[in-house]
Amino acid sequence: MSWFESLILGLVQGLTEFLPVSSSAHLRLTAAFSGWEDPGAAFTAITQIGTEAAVLIYFRKDIGRIISAWSRSLFDKTMRKDHDAQMGWLVIVGSIPIGVLGVTLKDQIEGPFRDLRITATMLVVVGIIIGIADRLAARDENGGRHRAPKQRKNLENLSVKDGLIFGLCQACALVPGVSRSGATISGGLFMGYKRESAARYSFLLAIPAVLASGVFELKDAMEGGHVAWGPTGFATVIAFVTGYAVIAWFMKFISTKSFMPFVYYRVILGIVIIALVATGVLSPHAAESAG
Repeated sequence: MSWFESLILGLVQGLTEFLPVSSSAHLRLTAAFSGWEDPGAAFTAITQIGTEAAVLIYFRKDIGRIISAWSRSLFDKTMRKDHDAQMGWLVIVGSIPIGVLGVTLKDQIEGPFRDLRITATMLVVVGIIIGIADRLAARDENGGRHRAPKQRKNLENLSVKDGLIFGLCQACALVPGVSRSGATISGGLFMGYKRESAARYSFLLAIPAVLASGVFELKDAMEGGHVAWGPTGFATVIAFVTGYAVIAWFMKFISTKSFMPFVYYRVILGIVIIALVATGVLSPHAAESAG
């Protein structure tokens, strides 16, 4: 991997990680369209450490409160009803599905799931799901001609059941094209949560999963020696800086705007990829890494 490739891929990772468009799909497609080798699951996992560092800094006050309250609740029973302490447990509970499935499906994630036909299909299908969830949320928030607006839930209403459902939605993002934020936020909207609340929990829920995946891949890469450390480290820094800016913008965007621009983009991109593969212009295994 060249330094120029790492710059572009780092920018792509940072720009798409927190938007409901699938960063893994865009890394894969960027390599395919540019004629580069697929950066692979290890590169994706390591550069995601950079974007998760952006989450840690952006939500540092929330994270600090949650860790503090959760730690105290281990020894102080009166703290167990505290919302921040409960959030700590709910982040742990919500992380279980992706942890189990990530280990179980590791070979598929690094192999068959990277087929561009699967990526394109997921872009379209999940895009439509996000669109339906967004319309449902808009209907509740705006009400109707003969119906008052419906109050949607905040994170104070988050239960263990809802946390597990959020976690299952996040686990779907193991397949390129799904999108971690897209799956979890739309899942939250279907469960009746506000956009901002669903996004906030989505970002918090991603922290343990992404950091664990990054450390796991980092360990394998160090043992296998198949990662270009200089370019990968550079891409991780670029992803961090870009990702922080995107989080700040996205949290403001979703408080007043619809997800429909992302839905249209996903569906159009997916259809284009399917057409290119179907006509033989693009191989479904284009730019796949030999390793």
